Amino acid sequence: MPVPGLPIMKITATKPLKQSWRGNWILLLTSAGMKTLTKYPCIKTYVARGIMINRNKPPIMRKQTMVGGIYCETKNIIIMNETTLEKMKSLKFYGMVRAFTSSLEDGRMSTMTADEMISFLTSSDWDDRNNRRIERYIRNAKFRYNASIEKLYLGPERNLEKNQVMRFAECGFIDKSENILITGCTGIGKSYIASALGNQACLMGYKVFYMNITKLFAKLKMLKADGSYLREISRIEKQDLLILDDFGLQPLDNHNRLALMELIEDRHGKRSTIITSQLPVKEWYDVIGEKTIADAIMDRLVHDAHRLEITGESMRRNKKARNQMMNN
Repeated sequence: MPVPGLPIMKITATKPLKQSWRGNWILLLTSAGMKTLTKYPCIKTYVARGIMINRNKPPIMRKQTMVGGIYCETKNIIIMNETTLEKMKSLKFYGMVRAFTSSLEDGRMSTMTADEMISFLTSSDWDDRNNRRIERYIRNAKFRYNASIEKLYLGPERNLEKNQVMRFAECGFIDKSENILITGCTGIGKSYIASALGNQACLMGYKVFYMNITKLFAKLKMLKADGSYLREISRIEKQDLLILDDFGLQPLDNHNRLALMELIEDRHGKRSTIITSQLPVKEWYDVIGEKTIADAIMDRLVHDAHRLEITGESMRRNKKARNQMMNN
């Protein structure tokens, strides 16, 4: 029986009705000219489900329309959902848009309370923003390798303790503004380990900047010429973790020496730095050059630093040998 006060709309099917409730519902609405409904197959599924479960009991507090003696939701609900989605997009709640759309499609909305729906939408948008922030941090870091902690080859022959690396992966050294100095022969995996630690830091919400130190010095020289040197130094200072790769390939000139001193001084006690080098730490004094500045830089670097002295054979050579064996 019709509910008093609710409008009744008569719909005449111009095509033979299908066997399924869903097919009939789509056909009837199409015949009535409600083409906006075709954008939301989720609503049709929800209504069809409502027809099968509650044939003569309309949803409470919603405007209803009667189709062949069966109460269904009108297209006002669809217009309201369209408006809601547009407002979410204008507010840049993209995660909430996807969650709201999926809840309409799979019918979860009909089974959730208001509190549950708000919690679901809020959590979905938070996850989306967090994922986009992590992607942005990794993109801006410009890592040399797409490395991860799980892919690291650890073992006693490499002088890498699993417990120590796992502690670094927790990023406690960043919270304490401590440094990590990674040394070892060429091809041993220093850059890969630094990239893995940097990638892990990004996943945990820290800002990271990775740079080959020779290229960084060349870039700073160019920036000094066009007057944007201080702005770049300030940007680097704000990074939670700075990774300087391949330190010591050539002795530092006076400009590079002062630039390194400025970088280390600005970050000392406030931010963390990872430096990789083929040379042992004790030989870094000779690379820096001038004794007074070398003492100042090394004192700030080594005082609160963890050291990873990697040993073993070159990983590049081992990888090449493994590939040849597989090809044979």
